[in-house]
Amino acid sequence: MTRSDLVTLLAERFPQITQKDTEFAVKTILDAMSDALAHGHRIEIRGFGSFSVNRRPPRMGRNPRTGEQVPIPEKLVPHFKPGKALREAVEAQGKAETR
Repeated sequence: MTRSDLVTLLAERFPQITQKDTEFAVKTILDAMSDALAHGHRIEIRGFGSFSVNRRPPRMGRNPRTGEQVPIPEKLVPHFKPGKALREAVEAQGKAETR
């Protein structure tokens, strides 16, 4: 699902809210989440999951063309850990599809 799919779905589900207001709300929520992660905060949405920032230590990589070693610097990367309810819902859906 893309951001525009989410906006369309919410606008259809809540007809009292205009498409423009729905777009603004989705953008505001995602921007707030991005800002929180950029400042090193953790986001937890009960029943859905949590977002945090993980540190990837520096390491040595390889240039695939030349095979020479290349230093890769430390990185901070976003990480999502699904909550129990989300994991169970995905598992139930997967089992239903395989039947």
